[in-house]
Amino acid sequence: MDQSKNSKQLLDELVAKHNQDAIRAKEEGRLVCWSTSVAPQELLETMDITTVYPENHAALVGAKKQSMDYIEKAESRGYSMDTCSYARVNLGYAEVGYSAAGNIPAPDLLFCCTNICNTVIKWYENLAHIYKVPLIMFDTPFCYDTGVNERSIQYMRGQIVSAIKKLEEITGRRFDNDKFRKVMDNSCETAKWWAQACSYGKCTPSPLNGFDMFNYMALVVCMRGKKETAELFRLWAAELAEKAADGIGPWKDQSENYRVFWDGIACWPYLSSTYKILKKNGINVVASGYPKTWSIEYESGDINGMARAYAQLRGNGNMEMAMNEFTTAARDYNLDGVIFHSNRSCKMLDLRQYELMRRFYKKTGVPIIIFDGDQTDPRNFSAAQFETRIQSLGEMMAERKEGIHRV
Repeated sequence: MDQSKNSKQLLDELVAKHNQDAIRAKEEGRLVCWSTSVAPQELLETMDITTVYPENHAALVGAKKQSMDYIEKAESRGYSMDTCSYARVNLGYAEVGYSAAGNIPAPDLLFCCTNICNTVIKWYENLAHIYKVPLIMFDTPFCYDTGVNERSIQYMRGQIVSAIKKLEEITGRRFDNDKFRKVMDNSCETAKWWAQACSYGKCTPSPLNGFDMFNYMALVVCMRGKKETAELFRLWAAELAEKAADGIGPWKDQSENYRVFWDGIACWPYLSSTYKILKKNGINVVASGYPKTWSIEYESGDINGMARAYAQLRGNGNMEMAMNEFTTAARDYNLDGVIFHSNRSCKMLDLRQYELMRRFYKKTGVPIIIFDGDQTDPRNFSAAQFETRIQSLGEMMAERKEGIHRV
């Protein structure tokens, strides 16, 4: 890795290389897979299958403010606007086959894991029908207990073993267990350094601007099994550690007045707008549950541990697990408030938000606001509403701080 470059420069280079490698693989007749964002990528990496992530691509299209072209195309074909906008962008792209924001090559294989949501089941089944390619599906049980029980672990492990056999059939090659162990090593290192970098939000002031997590997240999604990804996050963590030691906050021209948790996916078409409104009010996002999703941690070489890690995500966890995440964050990150993104696209997480808000506020007294939005459909977001809600949150946080001071 080039030691003369900072982590942001290397991030841009690696993401560009990932996209270029996928296009080159297709041109050379090598297999290209489309995968959901938190699937067992270690299997694909071991088999040298080039993998791209439609969710990443849809977020990029949204950030470039081009998502409506594909959303309208999908809706004209009968997909409801209540369907996830990532799915609508991707299904629209599947028909058009081109995006000025950047292209991904058509898939030869589909890899789908339901640990993020159940929408992906029909989304990927439709893709399999459109492209006439094989689909490997992982069915992840919901966590009704405080963790993943042994029965669910074995169920997930059986699907991993089955997927390996299917990949051997599709590629005509044997699965290399020694290489699998090395990929697991890389993935575990990546998860460790990703979590370490994100943990610098606990510092006061935080050297981490939480929107950086949303940007760096692109790499942890698409290249978790690569050695260079772990090295980049180790570099980023070192940069943040140096800033923390020097007492440097998230912005050069402004102080961090308030520290908040962001619940949900970013509004990619309005990433700049939401960031600027928060900064104007001195509010820094120091933590978010969404980027933490990719801290897939297990002991390298432990396939049961890997099965458990993929089966226990915040997306398929119960209310008690969510409450534990929020109350722990309130303590560890010294939160002044929480921002809930009521994301029209993400029904699975939105369904529990109001009850989670009620329980969390009752237990902690930490101020909360919720705003309406969407991850890539720009029609469902109002900058005016967002700014009004943020101003309200700022007032509540100021009052709470004053109250604590008076006591």
